[in-house]
Amino acid sequence: MDDRMVSGDVQPDEESVEYSLRPQSLAQYIGQGKTKENLKIFIEAARMRNEPLDHVLLYGPPGLGKTTLASIISNEMGGQFRTTAGPAIERAGDLAAILSSLEAGDVLFIDEIHRLPRSVEEVLYPAMEDFCLDIVIGSGSEARSIRLDLPPFTLVGATTRAGLLSAPLRDRFGVLSRLDYYTTEDLCAIVERTSDIFHVDISEEAAVEIARRSRGTPRIANRLLKRVRDIAQVKGEAVISKDTTQHALTMLQVDQEGLDHVDHKLLTSIMDHFKGGPVGLDTIAATIGEESQTIEEVYEPFLLQMGFIQRTPRGRLVTNKTYEHFNREVPGA
Repeated sequence: MDDRMVSGDVQPDEESVEYSLRPQSLAQYIGQGKTKENLKIFIEAARMRNEPLDHVLLYGPPGLGKTTLASIISNEMGGQFRTTAGPAIERAGDLAAILSSLEAGDVLFIDEIHRLPRSVEEVLYPAMEDFCLDIVIGSGSEARSIRLDLPPFTLVGATTRAGLLSAPLRDRFGVLSRLDYYTTEDLCAIVERTSDIFHVDISEEAAVEIARRSRGTPRIANRLLKRVRDIAQVKGEAVISKDTTQHALTMLQVDQEGLDHVDHKLLTSIMDHFKGGPVGLDTIAATIGEESQTIEEVYEPFLLQMGFIQRTPRGRLVTNKTYEHFNREVPGA
């Protein structure tokens, strides 16, 4: 279900558009006030000492701007931005080749860093601590280790699942920052900024409507804006109105709380078939035809945070808020 309108993961046709929307400095970056404030101080201090910034770990749900922040760190520090992903580095030699090509002051960004193989992690430890690379030449009794010096660099790691990082790797990051879901006000500012880049006028009410349904995620807000823009253009609107926005989002099956047809299917199945729960995860998966792991890792986090479902030792159950959202009477009320 990666093609869901409310999915925080980047879709194949969005990469080039996302690149054009990314802010280039901390001053342009909207939201994440505490993280931005801390990074501004750490970056300024590192530049005053003429040293690379401490290694940075950014973690949080997808679509909140981890890659954008890594790019901004590179711009603020004045180094080149090198990017790769954990699944792309299969062998220690792959990482050694990347590290040996770095120059002083470069920023190496590793997305999904929790998916690095353990053998690759072990190569990364001395590189992060001592800026050196240990290479084993030969095999058997003739094997010997050579240590190569690396130029000072900054590693920025990003992960949606910080709990899967090994403790030795996590401890080697000097700056750890969690990105939280955005407020409606911040998302509204992002929608208005994106509309300026798209050369599209949008009313304040329409921007607020998109922001409210974006599940606290800028990537979703920009995706919804693109689709609303298409419908407004076909209707011949010079300024995107609230009515057109509501009509477009209804067509896209995104309701007032940001829930889509998949969320509706999951919640209504618990209410209709299991009287609101509790019900086991595997039973829900069989009922709606989805894998239990997909439900647990993709669908449930937002529903849990918004208070639509609860996890209990006996299984999942929907809350009173869910019944109110679907205009249903709460059992036993």
